[in-house]
Amino acid sequence: MVLTACGGGGGNPPPAVSPNPPPPPTNNSGPTWTAGVYESASIFQDRCETVRTGVDLEGNPFPDRAGSTLEENFWLRSWTHETYLWNDEVVDRNPANYADPVNYFDVLKTTATTPSGKPKDDFHFSQPTEEFLKERNSAPEAEYGAAFIALSATPPRDIRVIYTDAGTPASDMVMGVPNFIRGTRILEVDGVDLVNADTQAEVDTINDGLFPQNAGEMHSFIVQDPGAATTRTVMMISEDLAPPAVNRTAVINTPSGDVGYVLITTFSPFQSEEDISDAIADMATAGVSDLVLDLRYNGGGLLAISSQLGYMVAGAARTNGKVFERLRFNDDAGGVNPVTGSTNNASPFYSAGLGFSVSEGAPLPSLNLDRVFILATDWTCSASEAVINGLRGVDVEVILIGRTTCGKPYGFYPEDNCGETYYTIQFQGVNEKGFGDYADGFVPMNSSASFGVKLPGCVVDDDLDHDLGDESEALLAAALQYREFGTCPTPPPSAVIKKALAKEQGATALDLRPGLRVMENNRDMRMPRE
Repeated sequence: MVLTACGGGGGNPPPAVSPNPPPPPTNNSGPTWTAGVYESASIFQDRCETVRTGVDLEGNPFPDRAGSTLEENFWLRSWTHETYLWNDEVVDRNPANYADPVNYFDVLKTTATTPSGKPKDDFHFSQPTEEFLKERNSAPEAEYGAAFIALSATPPRDIRVIYTDAGTPASDMVMGVPNFIRGTRILEVDGVDLVNADTQAEVDTINDGLFPQNAGEMHSFIVQDPGAATTRTVMMISEDLAPPAVNRTAVINTPSGDVGYVLITTFSPFQSEEDISDAIADMATAGVSDLVLDLRYNGGGLLAISSQLGYMVAGAARTNGKVFERLRFNDDAGGVNPVTGSTNNASPFYSAGLGFSVSEGAPLPSLNLDRVFILATDWTCSASEAVINGLRGVDVEVILIGRTTCGKPYGFYPEDNCGETYYTIQFQGVNEKGFGDYADGFVPMNSSASFGVKLPGCVVDDDLDHDLGDESEALLAAALQYREFGTCPTPPPSAVIKKALAKEQGATALDLRPGLRVMENNRDMRMPRE
């Protein structure tokens, strides 16, 4: 409307009024949502409600700019639309309806299921970026050097030690006995009855004792060892520790040749490149004729390092020029990787160091095996399953001992935005033969399961009565039996370890805060230069 001045007097008519006046001006508080219309994620990236300053753990300056929670949500929405593998299965919800970006992220995924009925995307999660960087770099954190499992998270609880790291408080000897051994049951923590505690305050005390926040904390435990009729008291002081990727190795002498055993608990920390390379070099020096890879507690990690392991098992003749894993992205991606914007190139079997912790270009050792025995449970996931699938793609026989793997032929590029690192499924991995359909896991051949990909091997339940690497331990014993005679244990061992859901019914469920010390269910696509 243009206002004009009126001269003189004498009755000029009032200005005309529009029958539909425009709405009053509003304060522009940020982007607005139109269902099905997506702006580029780059418009909203690093526009943060709380701006970080300085540098991160790896020395990189924080990229944050002043922004808002709404812009963080809009970034999540557009980023999901651009990169999520099943982007056409995500309901487009208004970002303005969510006050917390993490809560908004939780709903930005498919609700479809696999043939067995489990969620197709059971791997959607986030964590503070500081925690992600500490884990990726194997930064020391306060702990004892023990990993725990909840056989029952609600009363009567049953919390056990599943392994310890050498040279840590958990493995220190006191009167000829390690503080913790595999199978040790935790009965009390700092005077609180772990088995029957029924208040949140008691559960908090238990978690504070199991997972200390700082080095130098002293906590007391009453424990019972496997097969023991009595209990004992353990006092431990936490230390800043960086758990190794390779927990233990052994060379087992058999009448038909030496067998190597390597327990790998993660592919995640950068240090794992050197740890795994050194372990395989030891096996090569020993001249083992077969290899048992114990991946039963390995949730994944850096795909490039699992590729290196595939090469170190199979050798150059089988892997030269072959694909370890090729990535399939969403239908909108075409031949481009929607995360990096580069051509969608396959991951080879890496035969040399990549610069994580082995010098770039340094040749890796290899065993040149045409078969491998893999010990597995439902924790064996993602980058660990990629080892199985990648080796099968170049005709290395994989013999599976244990239980069905977790079923994650998918992966992601961890992405930081405003201090939270998000993990959304962005690709499916397929091997040299183009196979990657194992969303219901790899399954030992004698399983009665109706779903999953059947492999040669035996169903065997995890065994807490023997140490890992002990030839009498159920999974390792079954692998040695199958190797020697081609048969499985009959009947199978009865002691079942099930992955406990920490958040079961009731407020007094014991939520084991870190759980296993790995980047759970992960394929991390980062390379050292990134």
